[in-house]
Amino acid sequence: MAAEAMIIPFIILLVALIAAVVILGTAFWIWMIIDCAKRDFKKENDKVVWILVIVLLQIIGAIIYYFAVKIKK
Repeated sequence: MAAEAMIIPFIILLVALIAAVVILGTAFWIWMIIDCAKRDFKKENDKVVWILVIVLLQIIGAIIYYFAVKIKK
């Protein structure tokens, strides 16, 4: 009985942690899409390519964009 009482709070904490990571990841992804759409690139095709990279690769594309473009500016 005591082991079951310890597992339930752990599962609740784990689900809450996973939900927080998903919500923060989605917010970051949307933030990078908005940043890319507002940013002025040297070529207009660069904007289209970056938006496609972010949308198609999702969080990985957003991370790549963040380090390749956002931090450099």
